[in-house]
Amino acid sequence: MSTKQTRLPREVREQQMIDAAIRVFSRSGYHSAGVEEIAEAAGISKPMVYIYFGSKEGVFTACIHREADRLLEAVRAAVEPDAAPEQRLWAGLQAFFQFVADNRESWIVLYQQARTEGQPFSTEVFQVRCRVMEEITALVVSSTRSAEGGLVSETDAEILAHIAAGAADSLTDWLLAHPEETPETLTRRVIGLAVTAARRHAEPAGT
Repeated sequence: MSTKQTRLPREVREQQMIDAAIRVFSRSGYHSAGVEEIAEAAGISKPMVYIYFGSKEGVFTACIHREADRLLEAVRAAVEPDAAPEQRLWAGLQAFFQFVADNRESWIVLYQQARTEGQPFSTEVFQVRCRVMEEITALVVSSTRSAEGGLVSETDAEILAHIAAGAADSLTDWLLAHPEETPETLTRRVIGLAVTAARRHAEPAGT
């Protein structure tokens, strides 16, 4: 198939190729997807894919890295530093769920597929998960503090962050399976559980 190619800056062309690859991977799966299919979806020649990424594995890894960056950027952009702690937590988690709702193909590639493909992708996804966990931990830690020193200890806040992140992680899969639900609904549920648990933990025994 002959494809007329328009000369574009390398960075722009690379992003177009990643966009096309995400569509192909989410539809066909990593093993079934072919470089030729990705090239056709991007409107370029097959050799150009190899020039940019070296291999299909290289394309998939580039997809993981870019979508992880986009997810974290979305969460950070939604959190206003001067907002109240609970508002920051709300904004961050809602941005997380909103990203999944708006970028279902990306999430399928970033998490659902990559985590089942073994090495080296499982390592890539583990690193992404750690980065996301750090963001959520920071939000939860700040949201459980008060002027008097905090609702819970630093250690308990970190544990709570892992609980909230685990719930968020599971609920994103649930969100994909229930498109009638909204990011706002899931955010309300997760925050309700997290904040209630923190406040109850801070209450003296027997109250």
